Amino acid sequence: MTAYNDLVRRQVRVWKIRMLKDEPAYKKMVKGLQIKINNKIPQRAHDIITRTVKGIIHSTLFGLRFVPSDPPKPGLSLEERDTQAQEMITKYRKIASIEGAGTGAGGLLLGLSDFPALIAIKMQLLFKLAHIYGYNTLKRNERLFLLYIFQLTFTTPNQRKRLFPIIENWNEYKFTGIDWEQFQKDYRDSMDIRKMLQLIPGVGAAVGAWANYSLLNDLGQSAVNCFRIRYFKENK
Repeated sequence: MTAYNDLVRRQVRVWKIRMLKDEPAYKKMVKGLQIKINNKIPQRAHDIITRTVKGIIHSTLFGLRFVPSDPPKPGLSLEERDTQAQEMITKYRKIASIEGAGTGAGGLLLGLSDFPALIAIKMQLLFKLAHIYGYNTLKRNERLFLLYIFQLTFTTPNQRKRLFPIIENWNEYKFTGIDWEQFQKDYRDSMDIRKMLQLIPGVGAAVGAWANYSLLNDLGQSAVNCFRIRYFKENK
């Protein structure tokens, strides 16, 4: 076992502890503000999010829309995979930030269009990362894994406690179905103040850029650590 792998094991443990922590008091206060903001957002926005999530789920499971043209990468060390993954996350953070700045500057209507675009960017990143870590997204099982990563990132600590054992024992997990309604609810509820502020007229491009950048970073780091968990499980 290399010194790098030992370091990564510790990083994964720290990440898992952080992900499973109960929400701190300040986040509960923010939730109250978020509910007030949500009530000011037109129902149209919530409908767009719901339809988009349903469409992304269908595209992920049954389409080739997000499958990268480059094949999975065999024979790389974990350190090499991690390095390439961070480069990919950096690239997609920039893409999402530019997209968020453009729509954030355009007010409510363009702000609404950002939701479908952002989810598509998130899924593109997940598919790219899967291939970097050597997993073939032409396989339905690997696409399901990406959906679990997505849900793990954008859900509550209580839901994460249910999802983590599935992630940690993926190769032994007997798939019985994802609760799609819960999946959609989790994602809508996770649209925290970072994104909701973008829909309020006058806030502008800066919030859109910052929100998209940070959300892509959250997803990217979750994906990296989930793939690391599988790597250690498969290379004992």
